[in-house]
Amino acid sequence: MSSVLWFQGGACSGNTMSFLNAEEPTVIDLITDFGLDLVWHPSLGLETGATARKLFWDCARGVRPVDIFVFEGSVIQGPGGRGTYDVFADRPMQDWVRDLAAQAQVVVAVGDCASFGGLPATAPNPTDSTGLQFHRRDPGGFLGADFRSRAGLPVVNIAGCPAHPDWITQILVALATGRAADIALDDLHRPQTFFTSFTHTGCTRNGYFEYKQSTVAFGDGTRQGCLFYEFGCRGPMTHSPCNRILWNRQSSKTRAGMPCIGCTEPEFPFFDLAPGTVFRTQKVAGVIPREVPEGAGHLTYLGQAAAARIGAPSWSKKDMFVV
Repeated sequence: MSSVLWFQGGACSGNTMSFLNAEEPTVIDLITDFGLDLVWHPSLGLETGATARKLFWDCARGVRPVDIFVFEGSVIQGPGGRGTYDVFADRPMQDWVRDLAAQAQVVVAVGDCASFGGLPATAPNPTDSTGLQFHRRDPGGFLGADFRSRAGLPVVNIAGCPAHPDWITQILVALATGRAADIALDDLHRPQTFFTSFTHTGCTRNGYFEYKQSTVAFGDGTRQGCLFYEFGCRGPMTHSPCNRILWNRQSSKTRAGMPCIGCTEPEFPFFDLAPGTVFRTQKVAGVIPREVPEGAGHLTYLGQAAAARIGAPSWSKKDMFVV
């Protein structure tokens, strides 16, 4: 039986809410079928007050073994490195994180905030928030670039805002069943099984994208057209399986007419939420997208786009949805 301890730092609890909606496997399955010992979770733990503090200290001192330490939210280091903007169980949360990470066999960062700093780390970052082992794309974060858990692993980053519930539970199952060595990580420590393909993969709007037929209004965007050229969709540049492993088994942002916001990437939120950058594609000279799909150069993209528009079939310019 593998023990799991879950703490929250600078977080909105979105990843916890996502986790509780998991279906393959469910949270109950994790406990009954895969033998997870959920030592404590902020929404599920029964211990409170002095009982909870004793439990946390036992884990931090190695009296009670922790196989998997899960952290959700950013590590808040302010003010002045003391971490007292986020005090939990009578001490700064960053102190708990440091001690528990040192004791755990595996450390898992759930969500973009824990992985890379996320929204709390957006400039000017008054709380001095950071991720566990990355600050945005820069290695280091709170634990340092050289951190390795007792099992010899770096922090496993399950990015997303929030992360899909099945990404979380399936990685926990792999870790709990002794298959940590089978989890290949990318250069940002994300499991490659989930973060190699792009949100673009499996998007139902790919036909419109290929022929460069864009929607120009959000109302139309729920039915037809590509959201990349006008509405800042980051699907072609974002590593995630959101259109392969659907949310609630039926949909995704792009299928519902919402641009992908790139929440599994360390730069999220992009452009630090400057006015005029949200839901709008940034362009050079008002024509050329500032960012093009990964692996394509600007000149290549322009040539392909021009040819695609010229050769676009009539169906790509029509609303194909029939009620």
